[in-house]
Amino acid sequence: MPDKKSTESNKMDTAALWRVVIIRFMITTVMMLGVLFLSAGRFDWWEGWVYGVSTAAFIIIGRSLLLLKDPDIIRERMEAGAKDDAKPWDKKIVPFIAVYGPMIVWVVAGLDKRFGWSPDTSNTIQIAAFVIYLVGSLFATWATFANRFFSSHVRIQTDRGHEVADQGPYSVVRHPGYAGGVLGWIAIPFFFGSYWAAIPCLVIIIGYGIRTSLEDRTLQEELPGYREYAGRVRYRLLPGIW
Repeated sequence: MPDKKSTESNKMDTAALWRVVIIRFMITTVMMLGVLFLSAGRFDWWEGWVYGVSTAAFIIIGRSLLLLKDPDIIRERMEAGAKDDAKPWDKKIVPFIAVYGPMIVWVVAGLDKRFGWSPDTSNTIQIAAFVIYLVGSLFATWATFANRFFSSHVRIQTDRGHEVADQGPYSVVRHPGYAGGVLGWIAIPFFFGSYWAAIPCLVIIIGYGIRTSLEDRTLQEELPGYREYAGRVRYRLLPGIW
């Protein structure tokens, strides 16, 4: 049974995590909306508001539920990149697909809105694309809840008793978090009605593919039981394809 001092320390750790999550959420939201609307040069852009608000909602709701369910997951995601066993190649890929790539997409979509580079897209296509984006986001969020080892960087988490996750979306594809992300990036250019935004989105998707391949190879070589799991769940990202 944990003593009172240990319990108070854990509470303080959780409280500190909440503060960090809230601060990061505020910074991310301000940065995302700022890039979108400064690039567009206007605030009367419904696509920018819908995308920004929905993305922010996914972040804050998902992180809050994870904190309530298992704060250690949030702690792992925050600290993984600084740990010695995080793969060096992943430290180069993560900033690109998680920060720089999305920012380029937002800038291009906003500039496209400002200068009208792409022809108008029908509301039907935009709504359908937004639904696909939501489905992808939900699928990726489901993966974070189904895998208590869902980290921000690729590493074998021996310090946390790393085991294979094979339930929920992991029974469909081996990397459902990436699969949901790919689905979202496919939909985003259609939602914004920006042909030019499709270029950085495609580059991000390629980055996801490279990371998936490298991570899968790492897990098969280093995580006990993963090779057997890969034999049961054949596809990495796309059922029936790859």
